[in-house]
Amino acid sequence: MPAYEIDGVVPVVDPTAYVHPTAVLIGDVHVGPGCYVGPFASLRGDFGRIVMAAGSNLQDHCSFHTFPGTEAVLERDGHVGHGAVLHGCRIGEGALVGMSAVVMDGAVVGQRAFVGAHSFVRAGFVVPPQTLVTGAPAEVRRQLTADELAWKANGTRTYQRLAERSLATLRPVTPLPAVEADRPRLSTDASVAVPLAEYRRQRAEP
Repeated sequence: MPAYEIDGVVPVVDPTAYVHPTAVLIGDVHVGPGCYVGPFASLRGDFGRIVMAAGSNLQDHCSFHTFPGTEAVLERDGHVGHGAVLHGCRIGEGALVGMSAVVMDGAVVGQRAFVGAHSFVRAGFVVPPQTLVTGAPAEVRRQLTADELAWKANGTRTYQRLAERSLATLRPVTPLPAVEADRPRLSTDASVAVPLAEYRRQRAEP
């Protein structure tokens, strides 16, 4: 991965974390045990500290940054979807930030809360634990159900396993010119994780 020192401060990545080779880490960045950092993610600890606690994930094209002298934190088992932007905020333990959402400075997303895809969490806003917020600006919509919390926890475990799979087997290759006759399948299928709407449907079936 491209990792850069600034002012004598070097990024720290736990050996059990996986950071994709195209992700960029600068300065005071801490990536904890079992974390996953996806392709083209940017973690810029060039003004303040950026922390990913154990088991958290930051997916493709996410940006994680903060103002000078401050700290931005993604707590244990935090889950950040593709293209999200986190700036100077704190994402609580087990929380989920949806795809392309933006969470601004001083905002706090409570434990196991959900920020809906494309939502904008304004500076200083506090998302209560185990609630769903959506919109621009984001507002509290309702409490999360036990099924939704279970779905999220499984999704995070899936990314923790992806970190393990990537450390063990992901490597650069030259693409094949054609599909081979005995092409293997991935070790994941629909039994591993499904979209939330499908999960709800399955749970509602008799």
